[in-house]
This record gives sequence, C-alpha cells and structure tokens, in this order.
Amino acid sequence: MKSTLVAVIGAGTMGHGIAYVAALSGCDVRLTDDRADVLPQAKAKVEALLAGGVKRGKLSEADAAAVRQRLQTEPTVRNAIADADVVIEAIVEDLAIKQRLFAEIERAAPATALLATNTSSLSIAQIAAAMKQPGRLIGMHFFNPVHVMKLVEVVTHAGAAAERAVQFARRLGKEPIVVRDSPGFASSRLGIVLGLEAMRMLEQGVASAEDIDKAMELGYNHPMGPLKLTDQVGLDVRLAIAEYLHATLGKPHYEAPKILREKVKKGELGRKTGKGFYTWSD
Repeated sequence: MKSTLVAVIGAGTMGHGIAYVAALSGCDVRLTDDRADVLPQAKAKVEALLAGGVKRGKLSEADAAAVRQRLQTEPTVRNAIADADVVIEAIVEDLAIKQRLFAEIERAAPATALLATNTSSLSIAQIAAAMKQPGRLIGMHFFNPVHVMKLVEVVTHAGAAAERAVQFARRLGKEPIVVRDSPGFASSRLGIVLGLEAMRMLEQGVASAEDIDKAMELGYNHPMGPLKLTDQVGLDVRLAIAEYLHATLGKPHYEAPKILREKVKKGELGRKTGKGFYTWSD
C-alpha cells in the first residue's frame, strides 16, 4: 500500500512541528523552505524532539529511526510538491505572499492533492482568491507545539469540503473541529482577547506576568497562562493577529496594547529570541 506523501512548505516553528507529527504517524514527508539556512535548523529541531521522546520513553530507537527515514528536506517547493498527496503551507502570515504561493502550488501539485494552509487568522477565501479552483484550499490550523497540542481547526469556505482534512487530522492523532471561514476562526478570536487583556493588566501593574498566568492556570485549569502562551507563539505573531482582527472586526478589545508593540519593536519576541514576557534559557 502506497504511503501518504505530505509536503510541508515552511520549515519554521510550525512547519517542522507539522512535518514531525506527519512522519511520526507513518507518512512520508518532504519539508521545504526557500531560506537555505532554515532546513538544517529544522532537522536539528526534529532531532531534539526525537531525542526527547526516546529519553522520556515515548519513542523507541526504532521509532526515531523510522521518522528520520520518512522525513526528508527539499530545497525547492516544486520538487517537494510534485507528487504529494497532501500539501500544507506554514509560512509567514502575509496574505499576498500566501496568495502567490498557492497559485504556484495549484499549478505544480497533483490535481488530487489536498491543499491546506496553516494560517491562524487570515481568510481562507482570500488566500484562495488567486487560485483557478479556490475550493481546493482548506484551512488546517495546527497549534504550537504541534507534537503536544491536540487541536486542529479545519476551516471551510464556499466550495471547500472538510471531510478529507478532518480524516487526515485524525490520522495525525489530532482532534479536529470544523469552523466557518471568519476572521480569527474560533481559537485565535477567543485566545487573542484573553492574551491582549493579560498584557493590559501587566501594563497597568495589576499583577506580575507569573501571577496573571497562574490565575488562568490554577483558577480556570488552563494548561498554560496567556502570557507564557504568547511567548511560545511569538509576540510578533500575536501582534500580526491582533492587527488583522482589529482591522477586520473593528472591536476595541482586539487593539494591541503598547507593551506588545514595544516588545516587538525591541525584538523581544518570546521563546524564539530568549525574551518576551519571560526570559528563556533554551
């Protein structure tokens, strides 16, 4: 029986995580990125995930070896997607760039391939607007860290069928929910309000970052507080989502607070830069 071939475009935090869980589920994976230095970094991060899994007893050495064999890097998008069964985009949250990419993907990928974007807030219909068959595109919004977080938002728009994406998400061991294409979908629209309000509370001196997070972790049973989660996601990513939702929905609770803008301007983007609302050593 032919293995499912998954092409993941974008080898950053989300891309290498999606590639890892796809390979772990038994899919053959091609991970691609037009930034030459990013692919070796992504492979190193996958190695770290494998080492961690083996150390904790979650994976055997044979499991790790199988993932290494199934996950390959490919420097060009066209070669990565040429015979793919599933293509997942996980690049920068920029509408115009995604539109150009999916116009290219539509031309180069097999006509039967499932085409998905991992966008966390942009309109799927707008991304698909540059495609000849926009109904081919669907949203598959994974969460960071991908190997831990169970949720996948499957985002539909006019003409896009959800069932294939739902089944694929389940194959990866995820719990899919189906959401209509609207700004912020379900998760970002809810999560960004909580995160921005936590930032405003910190800005106003209501409590420390640690205590604001503990309020949600211990009082509401959230596994991670909103400020620590922002550090995980990336302050720049959160700012882009907030600006998009504020522009499209026009509600004041989506307006980014000064503290977020200042930290992004200083390059304090969270865990990936070593500092955000917390200081990180890894």
